[in-house]
Order: sequence, then C-alpha cells, then structure tokens
Amino acid sequence: MTINIPRGTQDILPGVSEHWQFIEQAAAELCRQYQYKEIRTPVFEHTELFERGVGDTTDIVQKEMYTFKDRGDRNLTLRPEGTASVVRSYVQHKMHGHAVQPVKLFYTGPMFRYERPQAGRFRQFVQFGVEAIGSDDPAIDAEVISLAMELYSRLGLKKIKLVLNSLGDTESRIAHKNALIEHFSPRIDEFCSDCQVRLDKNPLRILDCKKDRGHELIESAPSLKDYLNEESKDYFEKVKRYLDVMGISYELDPNLVRGLDYYNHTAFEIMSDAEGFGAITTLCGGGRYNGLTEEIGGPASPGIGFALSIERLMAALEAESVSLPVNEKVDCYFVAMGEAAKEKAVSLTYEARRKGLSAELDYLNRKMKGQFKAADRIHAANVVIIGEDELNAGKASVKNMDSGSQEEVPFENIIKYIEKA
Repeated sequence: MTINIPRGTQDILPGVSEHWQFIEQAAAELCRQYQYKEIRTPVFEHTELFERGVGDTTDIVQKEMYTFKDRGDRNLTLRPEGTASVVRSYVQHKMHGHAVQPVKLFYTGPMFRYERPQAGRFRQFVQFGVEAIGSDDPAIDAEVISLAMELYSRLGLKKIKLVLNSLGDTESRIAHKNALIEHFSPRIDEFCSDCQVRLDKNPLRILDCKKDRGHELIESAPSLKDYLNEESKDYFEKVKRYLDVMGISYELDPNLVRGLDYYNHTAFEIMSDAEGFGAITTLCGGGRYNGLTEEIGGPASPGIGFALSIERLMAALEAESVSLPVNEKVDCYFVAMGEAAKEKAVSLTYEARRKGLSAELDYLNRKMKGQFKAADRIHAANVVIIGEDELNAGKASVKNMDSGSQEEVPFENIIKYIEKA
C-alpha cells in the first residue's frame, strides 16, 4: 500500500527548494540590514499560550488549532502563528532588560492550522515574520511596514498594494465595542452561533465573519474610525507621515480588522493585484499589539510585527512571472575513465569542494558519452576529463561547456584554473 502525505501538506522538491532558500536568504539579509536578529521557537507550545495570546474568540483558536495531550496529560498545540511564541520567549527570557532596545526579531518556520486546503493555503505552511518589541514610537510601525514592502520589491513583485487602518487604543476600542454590541444585540439571533458568542467577548470579530459577511447589519455597523480618540488619530497620522517620507504609497480601509484579538492601533495588509492571482489576495498581515506581553504574564512592552506566507509569496511570483536569479550551475564535473582515473577524480572533487567550488562526478560507472550527458543535465560549467592518457601526462583536459573550448591543465593547477574560469 502506497502512503501519501497528509491532506493540506506538500513536499518541497529539488528544483523548487532552491527558490525557497533564495527567498529565506533574501529575507535574512534584509533583516540584517534593518538590525532584526533571528529567533527560533518550539514548533509546539502550551495550548494556553494561544488561547490567551491569539484570543479564544478567533477562528484559529476555536476551529483551526492542532491540539493534543502528551504523555504527561499536558495540553499542547502545534503553533498556528508566530507572534505569541516570540512574545512568550521575550517574556520568559526577560528581553525587556536587554541593553539594546527595542528588541527586534525575525523568524522563519512551519505553522499549522486545520482549515480547508486551497490554492496557496495549506494546513502546514511556512511563515516569515518580524517582531519589534519595546517601543510605542509610530516610526517603528512605519519601519516594520517598510521592511515587508522592501522584501517584496527586492524579490521582483510589482503588483502589490499596502492597505492600512487604525484599530485605536484601549479607550477607543471599548467605545467602539459598546456601539457594536448595541448595534447587533437586537438581531443577533440572525447571525451564526460563533458571532452570537463573540457579541459580548469581542464584537469586532463579527465584522470579520466569513458566514455572515453579507448581512445588512455588518454593512451598516458603526465604523471604528468614528470612535478613535485624539491620541489614536494623532498616532495614526504620524504612521502615515513616516510612510509618506519614505515614499511608500498606501490605501486606507476602515473595515480592515485582522483576524487576531491582540491587535490595536496600526493594522495593515499587503495584497497582490496580479491578474489571475485568486480570490484570496492577502500576502502579508500585521499590526501593533500593545498589551500582549501583559496577557502572557510579562511587563508592559508595546510591540508591532507582521507575518507572511512563503507559499503565498511563491504564488505571487508565479502570477507575475517573476524568475528568481537562482544559481543552479555546477562549477565542474569530473569525467573519469578507468579505476585509477576514478581515484584521481574522487581526490580532485573533494579538493574542489573544500575550496568552495560546486563539483560532481559519476557514480553510475557510465561511459564517457553518458557522463557528458549527466554533466549537461546539471548545467556543469566545466568538464574535467581524466583517463589513462591524462594520468600518464599528469594533465587533465578541461572543457568549457559554454564556449566549447578545451585545454590541458596540470592536475596541481586544476582547482585554480576552475576558480578563474
């Protein structure tokens, strides 16, 4: 019986994995320039972390988490997102006491959500994200947004747009929450059971409901922007001004609320405008989460971050026909005829790799023609031919596969010759 991978997962095969590596390396280099340091957290955490951090009224917690009991009868969950884990680590390791503030972190790793698989959406998916914790300066909101936009730009995406909203501070959100409760309460029985539970806990989630999105009360619901106090308005204006001075264009969307409970003040999404990209256009989402560290048991430390799906990024690159400049060439392929020549080829291949060259040789005992075909398949730049005559002469024939030129090179000079070539 053949065993296949679980639904909603995928194998990243050679030929594609190199593109993933390119993206991950580009993201890491960009973070180095922005002074964000890598953090790696466990793939599973205590379930309570996500219930408290993400919010027990969210679809993620209510419907999508992979939760299990271990042999010690502890409730554990495969992480559905990255921010809660990073903030937990920030609190646990007392990073608020670090000399360099704010603490700027990035991560790349698999996340897990039980949802209906579709194009660009998987049950195991890979997120790249950044978190800046310890500052409530609107300028760092703009910095985080600019980092995400710059990554897409460097990778060659052009048909993207940035959408912004302000969710306001605690005072503004409470005023808006009360208005929403008053608005929905008389007809809440017309909404799904999830929304009925959300009414008192977090009515803002009703506006984001997938089942009831067409209901007339959602269309006429009080707008959050009408309940922003002066402090919240001023904060959002500063974020926009910083984006303006960086030359980053954006659109305002008062209905953008994001899917996690911990957001406040700045919320944003980056979307693809590429033709034929699909119904789900969001590539990246993030925002400010003042109060999350306290929720997880730490001191007050304001933060902001974003996360993007590598799978969605790959789909956007395909939609725009962007070809990543992945170097797939092999520097040299050693063709050996006979056992003595094979020993020399093994020695030279090892030496070439130690010098930082990519090198390969035949392991199937093919004839010379078959070895040349193999060299061509892996796009070898140079082929080094070693046979009995070459061994006797102390020289190998080196053929440049692009120009077709061929030259005899002493064995002791081959590595330097390939490096120059």
